[in-house]
Amino acid sequence: MAVETTPPPPGTSTPTAVTTLDGSGAGPAPLKRSIGVLGGTLLTLSCLTPASSLFVIVPDMFLDLGSGVSLALIVAAVLCVGVAFCYSELGTLVPSAGGEYAMVGTLMGRFMAWLVFVIATIVVMVVPPIIALGTADYLTSIVTIDKMWAGAAVMILATVMGLLDLRANAWVTGIFLALEVIAAGVVAFLGFANSNQPFSTLVKPEIVDAATHTSDPITMGVLIAGMAGALFALQGFSTAVYLAEEMENPRRTVSRTVLWTLGLGGLVLIVPTVAISLGAPSQEALAEGDFLSIVEGWAGHGTATFVGLCVALAIINAGVVMVIQNSRVVYASARDRAWPEPVNRAFGKVNRFGSPWISTLVVGVPGALLCFVTLDTLEDVTGVAVAALYLVVAIAALYARRGVHKSAQAWRMPLWPVIPILLIAFMVYVLTKQEPKALLISGGVLVVAALYWLLYLRPRQDTRWKIQLMADDS
Repeated sequence: MAVETTPPPPGTSTPTAVTTLDGSGAGPAPLKRSIGVLGGTLLTLSCLTPASSLFVIVPDMFLDLGSGVSLALIVAAVLCVGVAFCYSELGTLVPSAGGEYAMVGTLMGRFMAWLVFVIATIVVMVVPPIIALGTADYLTSIVTIDKMWAGAAVMILATVMGLLDLRANAWVTGIFLALEVIAAGVVAFLGFANSNQPFSTLVKPEIVDAATHTSDPITMGVLIAGMAGALFALQGFSTAVYLAEEMENPRRTVSRTVLWTLGLGGLVLIVPTVAISLGAPSQEALAEGDFLSIVEGWAGHGTATFVGLCVALAIINAGVVMVIQNSRVVYASARDRAWPEPVNRAFGKVNRFGSPWISTLVVGVPGALLCFVTLDTLEDVTGVAVAALYLVVAIAALYARRGVHKSAQAWRMPLWPVIPILLIAFMVYVLTKQEPKALLISGGVLVVAALYWLLYLRPRQDTRWKIQLMADDS
């Protein structure tokens, strides 16, 4: 059973609850509650996929930030603690498969919820193929395969897995996750054991000019500009909120899952990055971003092959979990009637395993096709989208203790409202330092979204885009 909530202006009156979506055909069937903190952490940590970020996203960061990558990741991790507090409070206040848009909509109104849904959709659609495209690079020790076809194959496999039972997927992804943590641990051990660079390169970072082979200190502006990429590398811990409707006792489980995932994921990502920075034979080698060659130089071809296979499995694992979690956002948009009714009915269909199967296909199949598109610009756009998403969530956290929400049952963050205010200021600053092209593309997408709201959703607000919250049974 679900509870439909049409939010009032913040701080006014209690939302009106209407019983709907009981499986009788009035809307999508409810998702099954089947996972706790352990299963949720395994799934969400696999979505954060620290080893995939380490071996797919971090190499590109070394090209732009040189030895400043570790510092950027540490600063981003500190910021993400504040973000995790915001997600934990909002995710337990508003447990919904809709994630950010359900939380923001309940607190700030449906128009803001729609814009947040569109921003989240950018991340939903682009991040999985970006990660999947890294698969071929880590299979070179065994087989040479086209990068685009390998990425598409990973996305198709992830889609098929996403159609199965969520609890089974939690344990499968847990096994894969263990392998990627082992690979990251091996790299960390080898990096520290073969340290070549002084520790000062981490606190006074430099960037190498590939043309002149000279290095220059990194300015604060360059470091801040790289923060979007660092936030992107750590992004994923917050997606625990997408599983809120499938978690047992979500009022407690969601916050614990978010915080555990960030802590564990940050360690698995940052410690090996520091080790690679210290153990690389030169700054030029770091800038090249070929981590397997660095590992091979440390410990030989066999170890590099083992690490490469573990990373390939980590990427597959990430694809599976991203498709699972992102499909829940599409499912929730159908339950909240964001689309014409035939589309809502299709996106809301749940198979015998309890998975929203058409929503899963909608996420997975386009992801496979995107593997054949040049994604350099889309990576920049995704970095902007992640920063914008965190910005709006931090703003929503300021509304979480107003009016009827003040006394509602939820996990409450320490140092409120200081943490949300600091996050808002920093995210605005980060966004001002991003590529103009990425900002223009993101802004253009939001303009189109606003037009859809004005021309279709707003005139039909009695029947469309009505945010619905599932009963949490707690």
